Amino acid sequence: MKFKFFIALLVTMFILSGCKDSENTEKHTTDEVESEEVNAEQDSEELEKDEENSEEKQDDSSIALEDLDPIPTDVEGLANQSPGVFAGVNSLFDLENEIKEQMDVLGPMSDNPTDEEYEKYVRYFYSLVAEDYPNPEDMIKKWEFSSFGNPDLPDERFHFKENYNVEIILDSSGSMANPAGSGTRMDVAKESINSFLSEVPEEANVSLRVYGHKGSSADSDKELSCGSIEQVYGFDTYNESEFQNALNQFESSGWTPLADALKESQEALSEYDSSNHTNLIYVVSDGIETCDGDPVAVAKELSDSNAQPIINIIGFQTDAEAQQQLEEMAEVTGGIFASANNEEELQEEFKRAEEIMEAWKRWKDGAMRDLRAERVNSSFDIMGLHNDWSFTTTQIGNRMNNMADISRELEYVTHEQRKELKRRNKAVISEIKTTVDQLEEDLKELRDSNLEEAKELIEDKYNSQTTEE
Repeated sequence: MKFKFFIALLVTMFILSGCKDSENTEKHTTDEVESEEVNAEQDSEELEKDEENSEEKQDDSSIALEDLDPIPTDVEGLANQSPGVFAGVNSLFDLENEIKEQMDVLGPMSDNPTDEEYEKYVRYFYSLVAEDYPNPEDMIKKWEFSSFGNPDLPDERFHFKENYNVEIILDSSGSMANPAGSGTRMDVAKESINSFLSEVPEEANVSLRVYGHKGSSADSDKELSCGSIEQVYGFDTYNESEFQNALNQFESSGWTPLADALKESQEALSEYDSSNHTNLIYVVSDGIETCDGDPVAVAKELSDSNAQPIINIIGFQTDAEAQQQLEEMAEVTGGIFASANNEEELQEEFKRAEEIMEAWKRWKDGAMRDLRAERVNSSFDIMGLHNDWSFTTTQIGNRMNNMADISRELEYVTHEQRKELKRRNKAVISEIKTTVDQLEEDLKELRDSNLEEAKELIEDKYNSQTTEE
């Protein structure tokens, strides 16, 4: 249009000036018309090309909506979701290269996106930044664990016996050399374990078993490393200098023979029958079994053995695959799975066991006359769980919006598309927040139930750890 106006204006100026004869004017006008026709043809070709590019944008993505799981908005789905590849990161804006790699799989959004395409982007964002939600059933297990010693508990493993044995099974594979806090994961684990065991009653027996502490992560060292399982301390009462010497004997090194470590623990505990011994095992690991064993099956066998130990699992800065395996181990043994991302969270899990052993000592000393009067203050647990779920939900929402901002910067979406994605993100997070608030109310209703009723109600209502794979 502008070009036509320019030609008309130019012709008018020529007529008014009278500086050209009619023949030249006619020739010039003819040339301009021909030029206009050529440009119009080129514009048409470019428009067709743009349309083709737009179609390519829609067809370029290797991911379809049905390839992505719907975003969970119920308790069961949230409790069982796997963390995304960007879970736990401090700032997504520091990871533009990694995000570009992920977004290249999805491709740029088309010029006129449908609701389905928007939904695909929102689901994809969620899958990348999803976080681990604490499982409500684990809270019930912690109530049970905190009621340790109560003779009314139907599970005899939680009744106090004359003897108390605690074993720590520590992952010493190569990944434990990864940074954590001011040191490595192994540094943090050693310090936390030493602090925990230094507080156990003098009458209790403690043990430290390590695995994967020889060789390296190289294939050539697999046989050596997978066979490196060693009880470096105990079973014996805690002696500070001797235990410190035991800790100094190993560093993180090789593979992860978790299943075989549990087998050796079962053999060692066989002389501590559950009729006279309370047996507790803590597994501290950051990775999945790598030595071809089946730690879930072995953990179940160990739990059912004559020692009947309570097996609690601490996943220390685990990825999604390792966390799933460790959670399954806790599930089949009736133990607690806890995820720890730093030293404070690791020590918090050990603190729970310290309190139980203090109660055991009072029981042995005759100071605890009526364990039935001991009640778990569940109100703080419910409030803590609600706060954790609320924080996690807010964090996911913020990161989904960060994904929209970064996608705009990387030109995968336009300004208007980013605004629409954020609107849809907000709707999803709002629905999840409603679920989080309802969970708090449901748990308050369970507060006054006995532990067995609470466990059954949680399982019936949320079926929180029985999702089909």
